[in-house]
Amino acid sequence: MKIEYPSAPETPRSHLPFSPATRVGNLIFVSGQASVDATGKIVSDSFEGEVRRSIENLRKVLESAGSDLAHVVQTRNYVRDDSDLAEFNRIYPEYFKPPYPARTTLTRCLGGLLYEIDCIAVVKDSVG
Repeated sequence: MKIEYPSAPETPRSHLPFSPATRVGNLIFVSGQASVDATGKIVSDSFEGEVRRSIENLRKVLESAGSDLAHVVQTRNYVRDDSDLAEFNRIYPEYFKPPYPARTTLTRCLGGLLYEIDCIAVVKDSVG
């Protein structure tokens, strides 16, 4: 099975040594997406702003790999402050619909970021 590293010009890229996504067969593994611009520069914002920018970056990476948010099967979420969990749980269903993907949420983590997300998804055309 071939390993691919899909990317498009609008895919956010980091200066750090990792690919935005890796595709193996019908599975897509997306690296952590944060509140960054297209060049990978951190864009500080409110917690809500960082969540929305991070998930929109995730959307762009998924689209470049042949998928979308509706085909995400698992998310891992990193929330710096416990006090932001209620807001996170309010925003999350705007992007992920029932039945929700499997999910892990870690708190008290991250340095200069308030939020980060990674995921595993399937290619759109591979499921009914």
